[in-house]
Order: sequence, then structure tokens, then C-alpha cells
Amino acid sequence: MDEVTIKVEGMSCGGCVKNVTGVLKALSGVAEAQVSLENASATVRYDPAIVSLEALRAAVENAGFDAPAS
Repeated sequence: MDEVTIKVEGMSCGGCVKNVTGVLKALSGVAEAQVSLENASATVRYDPAIVSLEALRAAVENAGFDAPAS
């Protein structure tokens, strides 16, 4: 398992955190997703053989938030 922290811009409330957490956990290969409103980030444990970092970012962006490459 790899772990990555993705910057997530545009979250403003607990509902946003739940939304981002849900879309990340729904991806095949994601073991855990911890989303922080305060840090504007998501820390994700995932299997890179199943899901790519680009797919993680795309899921966040498709949910209506920005996930810029750091």
C-alpha cells in the first residue's frame, strides 16, 4: 500500500468532507481515506497496482473540488 496526501481546494463544511471521503473510498484499490477540512487535504492509503494517483485526483475533481498537483 502507498500513502499520499492530496491537496483538496473548495471544501467549506463537514458535508464537503463526507463527500470527498465517500468518492475516494468508493474507488477500487483505496484502503483508507482521511479528509481534513482544516488542512484542505485528503490522506489516502491505496494500492497503486489497482488505482492511480491521477484517478484519485480525478475522483475529487469530479465531485466538484479542486485537487491540484503539488
